[in-house]
Amino acid sequence: MVWIGVDYFWIIVMFLSAVWTLILTAPIHCRGAEQVMECYISPNMVSKFLANFHFWVNFPFKCVFCSISSSGNRSSKTFKPKKNIPEGSHQYELLKHAEATLGSGNLRMAVVLPDGEDLNEWVAVNTVDFFNQINMLYGTITDFCSEDSCPVMSAGPKYEYHWADGTNIKKPIKCSAPKYIDYLMTWVQDQLDDETLFPSKIGVPFPKNFMSVAKTILKRLFRVYAHIYHQHFDAVMQLQEEAHLNTSFKHFIFFVQEFNLIDRKELVPLQDLIEKLTTKDR
Repeated sequence: MVWIGVDYFWIIVMFLSAVWTLILTAPIHCRGAEQVMECYISPNMVSKFLANFHFWVNFPFKCVFCSISSSGNRSSKTFKPKKNIPEGSHQYELLKHAEATLGSGNLRMAVVLPDGEDLNEWVAVNTVDFFNQINMLYGTITDFCSEDSCPVMSAGPKYEYHWADGTNIKKPIKCSAPKYIDYLMTWVQDQLDDETLFPSKIGVPFPKNFMSVAKTILKRLFRVYAHIYHQHFDAVMQLQEEAHLNTSFKHFIFFVQEFNLIDRKELVPLQDLIEKLTTKDR
């Protein structure tokens, strides 16, 4: 699958052509903000597909239609297995709400806690979503991030990160960026898979330390963004993924700012970029 930048007229033409071709046959894959949507199109599903299409064309990313699975495409590569929220759960409904709000193009509104919802659950759903986004973004540039090219985990010449998880590695160790990010994403995945920390079943309460854990996860995920921007933005541009990266990071920053989830001093490595991306939305 190849990213194609087109205006709305040609998007509609491509859309109608794809529906006509695939309505009774093959799966359709469409990449948008951070998800890969896969569905089999049948006559009684066309109306649902039309509703979903509104989200893809309004989100500030390039969109593509194709009738063949893109398993070999660099853009679909992930660093760790994607974390899925169980379909049918309340958290899944919250995720769908977040996606629908993102479709409006207003990222500030997309991060606001929905009326009547639990803050812990909202933070949990979005934390999983950001893990998946960053997982995919880093997956696209792993070929450029190696032991030789990135012998330390850094965000420019002034900021260097050493890894410790407090359990397996208690004393911070200096390691390469790919090793650090492997440690980091594995640790995050373990937290997200822990039902005592991130309960997915209705009626199971969040632990008292949930918000503290979520803040640590988001703080560490920010470091992956910082490394990508400082060390690999040329590669991102080469892959034509800069719009994807910028919108994902902007969404992330709006979210952590909305709920004060990351200390401002942790954001300093990308402070200039944060100001640039967020000033016009104030």
